[in-house]
Amino acid sequence: MTIQILTAIGDPTAEAELAATLATSAPDLEVVRRCVDLADLLATAAAGRARAVVLAADLRRLDREAISRLGFAGVAVVGLAASPDDSAAQRLRQLGVERVVTADGVAVAVRLAVDAFTAGVTASQAPQAQEPPQGLGRVIAVWGPAGAPGRTTVAVNLAAELARLGRPVLLVDADTYGGAVAQLLGVLDEAPGLAAACRFANAGRLDRAQLVTVAQELSPGLCVLTGIGRAERWPEIRASSFTEVLRVARDVASYVVVDAGFCLEQDEDLTYDTTAPHRNGATLAALAAADVVVAVAGADPVGLGRYLRLFPQLSELTAVAPVTVVNRVRERVLGPGDPGRQATSALVRYAGIEAPVVVPDDPAAVDGATAVGRTLAEQAAKSAVRLAIRGLALRIAEGTYRAPGEPPTGHAPRRDRRRGAASGLRRTSGRGGSRRSRRRRRESESPGR
Repeated sequence: MTIQILTAIGDPTAEAELAATLATSAPDLEVVRRCVDLADLLATAAAGRARAVVLAADLRRLDREAISRLGFAGVAVVGLAASPDDSAAQRLRQLGVERVVTADGVAVAVRLAVDAFTAGVTASQAPQAQEPPQGLGRVIAVWGPAGAPGRTTVAVNLAAELARLGRPVLLVDADTYGGAVAQLLGVLDEAPGLAAACRFANAGRLDRAQLVTVAQELSPGLCVLTGIGRAERWPEIRASSFTEVLRVARDVASYVVVDAGFCLEQDEDLTYDTTAPHRNGATLAALAAADVVVAVAGADPVGLGRYLRLFPQLSELTAVAPVTVVNRVRERVLGPGDPGRQATSALVRYAGIEAPVVVPDDPAAVDGATAVGRTLAEQAAKSAVRLAIRGLALRIAEGTYRAPGEPPTGHAPRRDRRRGAASGLRRTSGRGGSRRSRRRRRESESPGR
């Protein structure tokens, strides 16, 4: 069976030699077109004239988005370099090219690439020795539906609490509709750090040192990649580039906390141009790459309704069970009775969500921290909101947060084991609770009251 291939190499002499070599030594490979530039390559690939392309790093304007578009067109990509370890080969791998070979290995690489692409084999399953190692950091995606359930507040303070545990944390504002991390923390945001990181990733020049340069340090152990300040700049945050940013971020930080956008729609369902940038691509990429998904729901009938409608779709987009956080729990909004218990009962009844994290409403603490651009741990360390988010951070750090029915992956601290499932949601001191609670209990038990 003949395999039609394209070539896109900046050096005409090297391209001619490659075509002549393939014609004599690989009769099953047919070079149907020698593309003169990137536009010619993308147009020919989109027309379905070939199943593979051999390209070099010296092709002008070659970037990660072009590699992504070739894959979407059904064309397997093989990189050509003088040596598997030179700078050109390294750049091709940074752009997302899985197979980079020398001229004498092109024929074998093309056959393997086409077979793997046809069978739907992922890069990790394909025979690929040059794949860069994955970092050890964990990606935590914080998501919430429309209606301001407090997703950014949870993301910022969760990142701050994880950093206070002594591990490096990178906070990423990936909301392409209305990023607010910089405003919430009072960060001067003249040039969005995430947009700069995505540009470096798209050009194949993003590494650990470059990522640290574009990030801003908020406190020891906590850095932030600020998001876009204007909504019209969302095409700068492309899914392919953002995925590379997350990959490098795993090498930089122990925890990568991503404040994701609210929309879960597949953009290709909304437009006929499937190769155009996708506004929701960053959110979907964050959810797909996440090791932990924190899903925030507002503690009111509208917020819970929105969350429950989108929860099945959210579960399909992630490989892990989402951790539900019911935010701003307050009296009267859900009717008479315990609001936390009512919200939990609704989640169990309509979606089978058990043991959500209940975050009480404390507008004075949250507004006070927002007004001065500080985290709750800095501004209101004893607030109920901060204690609830701190409990969530402890469980994530210890690996004890899991979906119902899953075996534990770690051991909780002694304090959490003593308090059971309610740990992190209410601070107590000693066996009898806090001094205030013990005083109230004695007053209620005294005669004449």
